[in-house]
This record gives sequence, C-alpha cells and structure tokens, in this order.
Amino acid sequence: MPAELDVVIRSIVPGDLAGIFEINQENVPEVGSVEADRMAYLVAESPIALAVEADGALVGFCLVMRSDSEYDSVNYRWFTERYDDFMYLDRVAFVAAAQGRGLGTLLYAEVDRQMDERDVSQLALEVNVVPPNEPSLAFHARQGFVEVGQQDTPYGVRVSMQMRAAGSRAVTRMPGTA
Repeated sequence: MPAELDVVIRSIVPGDLAGIFEINQENVPEVGSVEADRMAYLVAESPIALAVEADGALVGFCLVMRSDSEYDSVNYRWFTERYDDFMYLDRVAFVAAAQGRGLGTLLYAEVDRQMDERDVSQLALEVNVVPPNEPSLAFHARQGFVEVGQQDTPYGVRVSMQMRAAGSRAVTRMPGTA
C-alpha cells in the first residue's frame, strides 16, 4: 500500500453511486460513458463491486461480473461466446490524482481474492487499442493479461480482448519498492 495514503478497498454501497458515476464520466473514453441509472444497474449486476478510498475520499472503483450475467455489452458478449467460466472486469476507473499510485495493483489483488472465494479462475477485460489507452495496456501487461483477440466496436473503438488466470500477476511487489 502506498505509504503516504490511508487506503481502504470495500464493497460499493448505495451512497457511492453518485461518486462512482462521476469518476466513470471523468474517465471517458478510457471507460464507456453511461447514464446514472445504467451505472446503478451495472453495480447491481456485479458480484464484485469495489470502491477505493484514499484518506477517506472515494477515488476509484471497479465492477466485475460473472460469465452468466444478463449484461448486454458487446465486449462482454464476445467473451461469453468463447469462454465458459470466467469473471469480466467491466470497468475500473480512478480520479486523476489517484492514478499511478499503486492503487490499481491493490484493487486487482482484492479482485483476485474475491474470485478465489468464488472458485473462478479466469479474469477477462478489454482495453482500447484504437484509440490506444497506453497506460492501461502497460498496466494490464504488468498484471499478466494476454491478448486473446481484438474487436471493432459499434461505438468506433477497437479493443484488445485480454484474459489472465486469477492471481497470475507479473507484479509481485508495489511499484517503487525494493
């Protein structure tokens, strides 16, 4: 955990919805834009719905769905057409001031822990490649994700479809530590 921050990773509660909606919208186009009611649906559809607090402020979140969800995302459906038992990281986003501080690594470790509790071994996600989301591509490569395909979306973005086994992160220590 970054020494300078008091970090808490916890389940999203109803009072977080406005804050995670705002964080989501601040991160478009790296994450998809949604309406507030759609965000509430996504949270409800996610058995792993985590909020990240740093020094008492909500600074990030992630939503992870099972492979048997009714979710209608074209990227999610790409995975369900090819794989059986996995979880899908639909979105992860942080406020700008929290990015690059090791919080994503902590958050993914918690996702892995919760996936282990559910006995699910694969995590799937997509990252924009056109236009490229270079920081996300680099982060996910360090986390052990590999490309299993690409897809052109109806909203004009080409994405890299990526998967990894839960817990198989290439990073075994926090950035900046010996």
